[in-house]
Order: sequence, then C-alpha cells, then structure tokens
Amino acid sequence: MLNRRALLAASAATGLAACGRSGPPPGLLRVATSGLPDSLDPARGEFAAAALVYKQIHAGLTEYAPDGSVGPGLAEDWSVDERGLVWTFRLREGLTWSDGHPLTAEDVAWSARRIVDPAQSFAVLGDFYAVTNARAVHAGDMAPDQLGVAALDDRTVEVRLETPLGLFPTLMREFYPFPRHVIERVGLDWVRPEHVVTAGAYTVAAESQMSLDLVRNARHYAASRVAIPAIRLDGVREDATRMRLFRAGDYDLADRPPANQIDYWRERLGAQFQSFDAPVLRYLKINHARTPLDDVRVRRLLSRAIDRSFLAHEFYAGTARPTEVVIPGGVITDAGLAPQAGGVARPLQIRTTTGEGERLAVAIADDWGRIGIESELLVSYPTDLYQAVDAGDFDIAISSFNRGLKSDPFFMLDPFAPGGFADNFGWQDDTFAELINAARRQNAAAARGQLYLAAMARLHDRMAIIPLLHERAHWLVGTRVGGTRSGIQPMLWRDLELVDA
Repeated sequence: MLNRRALLAASAATGLAACGRSGPPPGLLRVATSGLPDSLDPARGEFAAAALVYKQIHAGLTEYAPDGSVGPGLAEDWSVDERGLVWTFRLREGLTWSDGHPLTAEDVAWSARRIVDPAQSFAVLGDFYAVTNARAVHAGDMAPDQLGVAALDDRTVEVRLETPLGLFPTLMREFYPFPRHVIERVGLDWVRPEHVVTAGAYTVAAESQMSLDLVRNARHYAASRVAIPAIRLDGVREDATRMRLFRAGDYDLADRPPANQIDYWRERLGAQFQSFDAPVLRYLKINHARTPLDDVRVRRLLSRAIDRSFLAHEFYAGTARPTEVVIPGGVITDAGLAPQAGGVARPLQIRTTTGEGERLAVAIADDWGRIGIESELLVSYPTDLYQAVDAGDFDIAISSFNRGLKSDPFFMLDPFAPGGFADNFGWQDDTFAELINAARRQNAAAARGQLYLAAMARLHDRMAIIPLLHERAHWLVGTRVGGTRSGIQPMLWRDLELVDA
C-alpha cells in the first residue's frame, strides 16, 4: 500500500492558461470567494462569508480605520466614565438609512436589544456579554427592554456594562444597527433585495444562490469617498476553479488559493498574489465528552505525534507556521502531564470537509498510525460538519477560524471561552474562564496581554484543543484594483479603487 503522506505530497495542480475575454464592465468590481453569506441579517448569519459581506453593506457603531485599528463609524466619538462601566457614543449628525429614513440613537438601542434577544437572533452573546442584563436577556430570563442600552436623545447612545471592558469600542466595529422601521413592517424578509435597507457603503441590488450584486449607497455618511460604484460577488466553492477563473480575467479579487497550489500561483501571478499575516488558526477540536479523549494524557499523545512542519511545508508551501499555541508568537512552558503510553483502544473518528481539511486529516491519520492509533475519516459538507459538532456527534474535527482584520489576542482566545462561538466541544475549566474574564476587565493593554498569555498557557496545559498551524491569508488582486494598503487584507471594498471607475 502506498504511503498516504507520499500521495498527498505528490499532488500538485496545474492552472489553465488565460483565455481571451472581453473587457470587464467599467466601474464593476468582480469578486470571487469560497462562499456566499448564509444570511444578510447580522442577527442570523453564522459563516465567515457573511461577516465579509457585512463589512460592505452594514455600518458599525465604530469602524475599521485604514490601518485596521478602531475609528469613527456611525458614532463620531465616544467616552467612558471613570469606573469603565458606562460608555457614551455620539452619532454623526444627519445619518440616514439607504432609503432616506433617519437613523437615530433609538435605532441603535433597539438593534442592541434585537441582537441579544433569543427569539430574534442566532448570534452568540459575543460582543455584548458585558452589557448589563445581556446574559439574562439572552437566556430568556429577562425581557429585551431590560438590556443596559438606551438612547439619551436622537444622537446619543448610552451603554451600561456589568464589568469594565476596555476593548468595547473595538468590539463595536462589527455591531451593525438594523432598520427598525423596515423590520417591524416585513419581519425577516427585510434582507430580501426588494426590501433591504442598509447604512453601509453599499446596499443590495440583487441576490441569487450563486451571486450577490451590490451598489454604492448614496446616503452613506462617507459616500463621497466610496470610489467603486458596483460590486458583483460570486460564490465559487472549489478553490482551484476560483483561481483559474481569476487568471482567465473573470475576477478582480479572489480569496483562498488552493493550499497545495500556493507555489504555483505565486510564481505565475507575481504581484497579483498577495499574502497577509492574519489571525487564522487551524486546529483539532476534541470532544471532551468521549473516552479516551477526556484524558489529557491521551490528548497530549495525539498532539505530540503530529508532524506540523510537514503540514506547513507540503500543504501550505511554507506560508503557514507550525504552532502548538493559539496566539501567534505566543510562548509557553510545556510543564503538563506526560502523554499516555500504550496508544488508544479504539479507532478515532476524524470529521472534516473535502479539499484542504481532508488532506490534513489524511496526513494526521498517517502520523497517528505510526504510533499505533487507528483513525477513520468522515468527510462531509461544511454545514453537516458544523451540525455534527454542535450536536456532540464527533471525536475529532478539523477546525479553523479566521478573525479577519481583528488582531488583538482577545479575538484568538475568546472563541474558546464560555459562550464563545467555538465553545462546543465539552470542555469547561474555571481557571481559564477566570483568566479570560480578568483580561476582559483590564483596560491597560500590557496587563491585559499578560492575562491572555496566562489563559493561553492554561488552554495548552489542559490540551483543550490541539493547535496545528497559523495560516496566512492569501488574496489574488487584479491589475484593475487600486487603493490596497500594505499589510491589510483587501476586505474593505469601500476603500478600494478601479482604474476604469
């Protein structure tokens, strides 16, 4: 039998030569990504593809500055009281929705209540966990109108917190107010193209299962600085197909080249192939409710058997960094329990999706086979995988998350904290939770960083998950596209330009 590792390392794809095409429509940015949003409603969307589109069509209370930091959004300024418990946001004057209806502080307060209301939202508490009464509202124990958010006047929003949270303005970059006047009239249909009303740089002109058409929102508060009039976003699931279409001239932006083709595309596309340091973690999610995975010594055995350098070199052309920790650049002292000797009595099921995840799973299974641990691969569609993990129907899952433009260590560790979006693997640890909560309450960046490192060390000591790689983000950027910024992923399309626009 051929070695599975050798088969994987030998697989390399070839691209199609560019073929002749007519020129692109002037003023249209053509984008291809691996998927489309599962919903245009931020209270119901759950996938990374949705978060990317939200940045284009919705407006945050604060915003991403050109360098990726926090800057003014719908709110032109904000302040906090001396206790760190009451934040006051002052909205820009004259804000309107894309239909011309005034956008007021009451819209913002109503939207905050909607995002934590379990009857209205699929969202986890996330950015609002520290707001007064948010946990009780989210649990259904209090009415949404008891949430600690209020409109003091048409332009002033007050947010009361139960504990200090120095990063609160940063978190508000992805809190997107909703058009109450539309939702109360048409309900969940408010995101259909015939009803949709937004406050972002773009609004929705048309939608299908395969594409999304966006047009510039003339009523956006910074519409005069939005250079590109229209955007066509296509969901092209297969990485290799997406990349070939980019090279053929069908797209101006495309994300995620196939991991095993990075060298190929980088060589042929030159400056059009752009790589970015990014908060992307690839890891193994472990079901702590199943034996023998509930034994930390077994988890350590599995971790130490994995050849991470091989994964980084063979599947990512050396652009990913092998890691045993969650925060990029973080260092820990490995002083935990010794691995469990003697292997594992039963085969371990590895759940994954096709493509990149499947290739990683095969290599990891091969590593475990070398130490006498058998494994079985179960490959499925992403939605099936997510449902299985949420239901606890798994041993091990190939998992990852990309925090986009969020670089603070908070965004790498918080997913695993109680109530985080990745907190679905049966692990509970009071020490980790206390460290995360202490870091959240800390306003000083240096002290907060030390607490995050301590929390990361605890995560590693208990081997709650098995980190594999810190990946880089790769984008293909066509020659028509300008306005990109060094070191910043081209995810804020309002800041881009087209040479023919």
